[in-house]
Amino acid sequence: SPALATTTRDLVDTAQIALDHHWGLDHGSWSVLRVMYPDADLPVIQLSIDRTKDGPWHLALARELKALRNRGVMIIGSGNIVHNLGRLRLDVSGGFDWALEFDATVKALIDAGDVGALANYQALGRAATLSVPTPEHYLPLLYTLGVTDPDEPIRYTNARCMAGSLSMRSLIVG
Repeated sequence: SPALATTTRDLVDTAQIALDHHWGLDHGSWSVLRVMYPDADLPVIQLSIDRTKDGPWHLALARELKALRNRGVMIIGSGNIVHNLGRLRLDVSGGFDWALEFDATVKALIDAGDVGALANYQALGRAATLSVPTPEHYLPLLYTLGVTDPDEPIRYTNARCMAGSLSMRSLIVG
């Protein structure tokens, strides 16, 4: 939706947003949307993750995007809390100890409303380092939480780990 993309760009002060009307949706977007909206009958924009920026920067940007949610725009933060393909083991049905530990830590911090600690996830120890070797799958969580009001209910779905190093925990706000 070019109009929504322009509105988004105009709302944001934290980052320079360049619009690209020719770039399609990546797997993090279309894999979710094709199940939720198989007829593709809603306007969609996708924001790229700047891997050079830290968690607090992304959280600040997310808070600016809250104005979109207040206007009725659905915000989807599609990623994984634990995503370490270098340690993936298809023969493992659950999660490694460190993956389960980090997933549980993140859930506890979400439940406590400690979004600041989640933004500074690198300080959460060895389990965080192993669980988030690169940030692009973790950072969408900060966008989901950044547009959320502190008193909004959060419920969890698909709270499991698989292949040792992937957390499939999902959360629904509101």
